[in-house]
Amino acid sequence: MSTLTGTRELARLALRRDRVALPVWILGLSALMASFAAMTVAALRTEQDVIDETEFMAGNPALRMLGLASGPTVGGYAMIRSFATLAILAALMSVFAVVRHTRRSEATGRAELVGAAVVGRFGTLAAAVLVTVCADVLLAVFLGLGMTAAGLPAAGSFTAGAAIAAVGLVFTGVAAVTAQLSSSSRGANGLAAAALGLSFLFSGAGNLLGSVDGSGLRVVSAWPSWLSPIGWGQQMRPFGGDQWWPLAPSVAAFVALLGVAGALAGRRDFGRGLIRERRGPAHARPGLLGPLGLIRRLQRGAVRGWAVGILAFGLVFGAVSSSVEDLGGSAREWYRRMGGTDEIVDAYLTSLVSMAGMAVAVCTVQLLLRLRAEETEGPLESVLATAVGRRRWTLGQVLTTWLTAAVLLLLFALSTGLAAGQVLGDTPGRLGALAGAVLAQLPGIMVVSGCVVAAVGLLPRWAVPVSWSVLLASVLLGPLFGPTLDAPQWAQNLSAFTHVAKAPATAITAAPLTALTAVSLLLVALGTVSFRHRDLALPA
Repeated sequence: MSTLTGTRELARLALRRDRVALPVWILGLSALMASFAAMTVAALRTEQDVIDETEFMAGNPALRMLGLASGPTVGGYAMIRSFATLAILAALMSVFAVVRHTRRSEATGRAELVGAAVVGRFGTLAAAVLVTVCADVLLAVFLGLGMTAAGLPAAGSFTAGAAIAAVGLVFTGVAAVTAQLSSSSRGANGLAAAALGLSFLFSGAGNLLGSVDGSGLRVVSAWPSWLSPIGWGQQMRPFGGDQWWPLAPSVAAFVALLGVAGALAGRRDFGRGLIRERRGPAHARPGLLGPLGLIRRLQRGAVRGWAVGILAFGLVFGAVSSSVEDLGGSAREWYRRMGGTDEIVDAYLTSLVSMAGMAVAVCTVQLLLRLRAEETEGPLESVLATAVGRRRWTLGQVLTTWLTAAVLLLLFALSTGLAAGQVLGDTPGRLGALAGAVLAQLPGIMVVSGCVVAAVGLLPRWAVPVSWSVLLASVLLGPLFGPTLDAPQWAQNLSAFTHVAKAPATAITAAPLTALTAVSLLLVALGTVSFRHRDLALPA
């Protein structure tokens, strides 16, 4: 029997299990890319607008951390603003898929059951990698089609799709390695996420330390970018040369990582990782003796990662607040429309607050979907065997997540307020205004999280795709993208973020926030009651 025996059958099984999750990822990222492209096409109406915006992004070292300027084209500017975001999401799609079909299957006992059949030692790993690579290829195609449909040139669009998918390909290999190192799916995902964070830092540092050519419209990256898969994708320069040769390092890294994963898989015990698990303390601290303490402990790693990202986001974009005063043309008009005011700095800060609110909404969805994960993977059964009931466990998850969202929002206000206050003056005033503005985003986030709880209670099998679809729709129909995409007003009103006050540019009113809070509480109540009265999907 070959070590790859059963790979085809296992790949078919993986496709069957992911028949919803992977299409949602692929179509969701494609829709997000198409919306970025359409927004850029609508905003930059003249050649001078393109030149001004590209020069602004290329000349600002802090903003270069987020994107690489490759010349004055509409598509190139869209890549500056969106490439890093989409590359990170593509990497996460690949990581989650590989870990789900390898380490998580071992943790739940599914892999042991399948392994009792005629299956080679590397069959499960090979099937997971094969399915994920196919998803990356489809993602490249759909991204290219989405950008072309938005009005961008086909050649640059498909180069962009390939560049983003190449990042996903590399992190398919990374996840294959981390699945051998860690004994838990959470640990494998965490190690891969740490590698992704380093990749972003190296690419950002390379662009920040890079130089701008004589035209002021093209950045030449420094050497750290060449240590990063995200940097390799940026060097393909979609719409600015369409260079395909930087795909070679991505493919080479994927092959090398796959070889390492195979070697590690042959050296470890089934169900165990190569990194030795640490033994916990003999006695728990008092805070861990109740469900809230346990929930906080389980969420600690993810929340720390989000906190670091939120702080960095606020510091970078707050530090460039003074630069937006020089904007003109359609870019200035977009900020004016977004913020509802002619005060360009306030409008800019409003757009940042809106972005932060949507980012924290992503965090809340991730944390609350643990309700479903704890149920299907087994830990919930042990918790409910104690004096903790379903209602107490669910409401504890919701309360902890909402408090986490508030803390993350305030961290963003602190970092942005301090950075903006240094360049604009009046630091106390900026801090106060931003603190109120970010907390006004909380009711909208609560509505999205309420939809997650309702989905877990009413549609448990579909909770994950439904939750992420609700989030994606809320973002695309919200104030950042909805008007630019010419979505009808009734559709924009479906997004909770549409009803959030545009602070600090405009005053905060109580009525919309009260209504959003009431809706979120009703959704949570509906989900909690449904969860209490349905059968649990416990592992066999």
